[in-house]
Amino acid sequence: MLEAYKPLLQEYYLHLKALHIIFVIAWMAGLLYMPRLFVYHTQATLGGELDVTLQTMERRLYRGIMLPSLIGTLLFGFLLISAIGLANFGKWLHVKLAVVLVLFAMHGMMGCYRKRFLKGTNKRSALYYRIFNEIPAVLMVVIVFLVVLQPF
Repeated sequence: MLEAYKPLLQEYYLHLKALHIIFVIAWMAGLLYMPRLFVYHTQATLGGELDVTLQTMERRLYRGIMLPSLIGTLLFGFLLISAIGLANFGKWLHVKLAVVLVLFAMHGMMGCYRKRFLKGTNKRSALYYRIFNEIPAVLMVVIVFLVVLQPF
């Protein structure tokens, strides 16, 4: 699909990689912070000042940071793979992409949880969100080790 642009992508590979990393950092910040907001939100009175404030914070984080960062991560990741070709990467990339799919699922779950708080129908506890908050961090560590060590 991007074969005609492959030489250009290869020439700017390090720039694409830098942009990919920047967007990943921003996306991960959101994935790590949103569940913490949910922990606080479980303690807010429905319709109260804290509830309204957290709804605003969650909406801005999700729509203003997480979603654009997810799109940038996908775009620049796709361009990086296109520059080299999927077949030229080791199996580690396939494992990394599988782990990233779990992060995509978590991103979607956070969007659903945000809507539940907005509707006042959240049924999850603060403990659930505290545990949920740790998963992106663990997955991030796995991804970093896969990328740096390229073990297979």
